[in-house]
Amino acid sequence: MTQSQIPGYTYGTGTVLRSPVSLQDFQEMKAAAMFTDEDIRYLKMSYDVLSDQVEAILDVWYNFFAAQPQLRHAFDQKGTGKPEPKYLAAVRKRFGRWILDTARAEYDQEWLDYQYEIGRRHCKEAKNETDHVDAVEYVSFRYLIPTVYPIVSTLKPFLARKGHSPADVEKMYEAWMKSVLLQVALWSYPYVKDGEY
Repeated sequence: MTQSQIPGYTYGTGTVLRSPVSLQDFQEMKAAAMFTDEDIRYLKMSYDVLSDQVEAILDVWYNFFAAQPQLRHAFDQKGTGKPEPKYLAAVRKRFGRWILDTARAEYDQEWLDYQYEIGRRHCKEAKNETDHVDAVEYVSFRYLIPTVYPIVSTLKPFLARKGHSPADVEKMYEAWMKSVLLQVALWSYPYVKDGEY
């Protein structure tokens, strides 16, 4: 699926605001997570492993979120408590592209800017604007960090499906864990009080 076929996917376009987190800040964050060039190599290895499994991965993730009312709530229409189908479908396409973008491991200014955009779309600052829906106003911050584990842990079986050695699978898994933790830290920026990020 091309970028133009993904509703609301604006990575690398002029509509994305510049991240208030600098590339130097991000370098320091990577060091704090022990994220190295080896992790980039293993993320890139995971691209070929995962690229034809994206829909199956999304099925696992969406089933998990659907089974957790407190997580599914972010997709509910305001006032009705019923999921917003248009929103779920659009986010699923972007979520699939996020898998590929993470595995591409091109952590440049455009990527950094888009992480800020993703964060904005999770909180009151910009949630619902992209898809023009009337869903609840924000994703509760308290769920951003805990959901790192189910997202990355359920990815591990998919990483093992292409015949890589157990050592390589573990390295890909660790690289994904570090990358997702770093991304969630970046997405957290709009939630954090001014001056405390």
